[in-house]
Amino acid sequence: MKWLPWRYAVKKVAHQHGFLDPIALLAKLHGFAQPSEVGEPIELLRAGVVFHARGLINSRVIQHNLDWVWPHWIERQFNPLDPAFIPRAFSITHINLSQRNWTAIGHPDCDELPIVDPRGLLTPLYDSWSLDGWLMAEDGRCLLPSRADISQQRQDLDEGVSVTTESSMDDLELTSRSWVELENGIPVCKLRLRARCKTAGSLILALRPSNPEGVSFIHKVSLSDRRDGWLVDEKHKVAFGDAADSHHVSDYRNGDVHIHLTDRDDQSEGTCDVGMVTAAALFKVEAGKPREITASIALSETQARLPGKDAWQTEREGHARLQCPDPHYQFLYEAAVASLILHSPDDVYPGPFTYKRFWFRDAAFIINALLSIGLTARAERALARFPERQTTMGYFRSQEGEWDANGEVLWVLKRYFDLTGTRPGANWQGPIKRGARWIMKKRLKDTLDAPHAGLLPAGFSAEHLGPNDYYYWDDFWGIAGLEAASAMLADDSPEHSGKFAQGARDFSKAVSRSLAQCQHRLKRPAMPASPYRRLDAGAIGSLAFGYPVQLCAPDDPRLLDLADFLMDRCLVAGAFYQDMIHSGLNAYLTLHIAQVLLRAGDPRYLDLMDAVADLASPTGQWPEAIHPTTKGGCMGDGHHVWASAEWVLMIRNCFVREEGERLILCGGVPQRWLEQSEPVSFGPAPTSFGTVTIRILPQQDGGPRVEWEANWHNDRPPIEVSLPGFKSLSPTSDASSVKLEPV
Repeated sequence: MKWLPWRYAVKKVAHQHGFLDPIALLAKLHGFAQPSEVGEPIELLRAGVVFHARGLINSRVIQHNLDWVWPHWIERQFNPLDPAFIPRAFSITHINLSQRNWTAIGHPDCDELPIVDPRGLLTPLYDSWSLDGWLMAEDGRCLLPSRADISQQRQDLDEGVSVTTESSMDDLELTSRSWVELENGIPVCKLRLRARCKTAGSLILALRPSNPEGVSFIHKVSLSDRRDGWLVDEKHKVAFGDAADSHHVSDYRNGDVHIHLTDRDDQSEGTCDVGMVTAAALFKVEAGKPREITASIALSETQARLPGKDAWQTEREGHARLQCPDPHYQFLYEAAVASLILHSPDDVYPGPFTYKRFWFRDAAFIINALLSIGLTARAERALARFPERQTTMGYFRSQEGEWDANGEVLWVLKRYFDLTGTRPGANWQGPIKRGARWIMKKRLKDTLDAPHAGLLPAGFSAEHLGPNDYYYWDDFWGIAGLEAASAMLADDSPEHSGKFAQGARDFSKAVSRSLAQCQHRLKRPAMPASPYRRLDAGAIGSLAFGYPVQLCAPDDPRLLDLADFLMDRCLVAGAFYQDMIHSGLNAYLTLHIAQVLLRAGDPRYLDLMDAVADLASPTGQWPEAIHPTTKGGCMGDGHHVWASAEWVLMIRNCFVREEGERLILCGGVPQRWLEQSEPVSFGPAPTSFGTVTIRILPQQDGGPRVEWEANWHNDRPPIEVSLPGFKSLSPTSDASSVKLEPV
């Protein structure tokens, strides 16, 4: 733009066609953010373009064909009488902003993650078409789960992971169950439909050119010669198990196959030039008798090296188990653990659909959760992929312009070595040194005459913090990363260890100077998101100072004043409402506040936990952001694994957490759990001092007894038993249990 006349040419062409000058407009746009090396990570721009490209297709297809049977989110969002209705008017793209809820199913270590929407619609392949189940009575009434008034869903975890959806209308009952199992070493997605009605009718397996994001093209489908399967787009096979009694196909011009279910003529194949083929296989249902069919879709064409049929049992035997009298908390913990297992096949993913890609930020929290409950091999496997993503300059790059990544990598790497009681091998020495040096070199000069002197440059950071700025979130992670590098290199490279320790101290001083200026400007100690921001919802990122990196004491006034601000000004329906980008309630950010309050001994942590528990879907999942009124997902992935990780970490820290050189036991266990006679327990849980199992025995004759078993790495650390409602105790070094007294 500086050396060639592009600016003039673009401006002239734009004006000739009646448009604003796009270069001038972008310049104005950039003026609302701090100058930065990267305006916005190209990966996010690319994802956004794909996202809205589908939304543009949705706008051309859906609103002109509302007589089609659409996924549940469309049925609600386009219904003017539904609270989830969104007017379309000048919206160029139509996207799912009201029901971003789905649940992943799968098999351990299988990279394919089918998803099930709230009414049982199954999307078996990534971003693919879907399968649905309908039930039609002989009098023409049709039970369509996406439109049904009565429908409920659950996730079953007893044998693997499955999602069951039950819908009914009058005397029509339809149940669908979706899961993944191995067949001869190949992962196969299953959809079992079970129907019952008082009169005769037809159970229908429907092939749909849509999924929870909208239209997903199908150009061709053909019924097998034996009438027991489909070949979709000459690539994917769907087996029915039984031969269809009748079969219908339609295309875009002739409308949805739903309106052709009673046609006399049978069709065995169909094509559509715009990719809107719909098909229905009908199976007779006798009056009063159940009818069941199972559809199967192979998720891989070749055998994969996957653990066998006992994989889920093996996985669950190797992690920290929760035993508590609250069935909802119990279920949410088990569902969150299953979510972590599913989304760590090699890399770790923060979601099965919208976010099925890698970010260091999400990975740090997810891997910390895996480590903290003993799923160590999964964490180790994911960490082993980190060095290949490090540039020659030392930057751990998943997206450009996100300066928190290096600190997160070094911090979670230290967590791995601490919790396993090991030291970095020679293979980690280089990545650790390069990563720490990058942080030190990336810092701005301390001599700048500006509030951001000595901080990391302005960057995009986490999208929920706001436009490009000098975020303290990045700085706190940078300091934590340098401290982690120093500790990891203390034995093998004391010179580098000392250098990075000094770098952390210098960095901390720069941040403290900047925060002091903020305190003077804001007239309170609470930390804003950046030196140039007022206190707003983006300040949630500055909680990193206390959780998870613990750079300050639990009662640091800057931290607690920020927590008070967020509690007073940013809660909606008892949960943190992020009005930037997410525009919804955030489970994982709410739990960040709860973790800070837990460290401070503030009982309000439990109110936040209860609010997050109430926001979970019936299958025990949280979308990234939740509509404050309808409680449906309104942003991000509908099955958000960072939220699952935070729930696991919250439960773990309620039972056992490190606080400096001390171990705190039972600091957040709800007192209401002790109002019964059964034991409450958690473990074995890795800590930086060793692996611990905690057991609480409620007593009828006074206070409860707390017992623990441990396998320490070295000497036993100082222990504090701090069960809410009872006097805290510091047991002697040879004790393994204490009897507590009420406060």
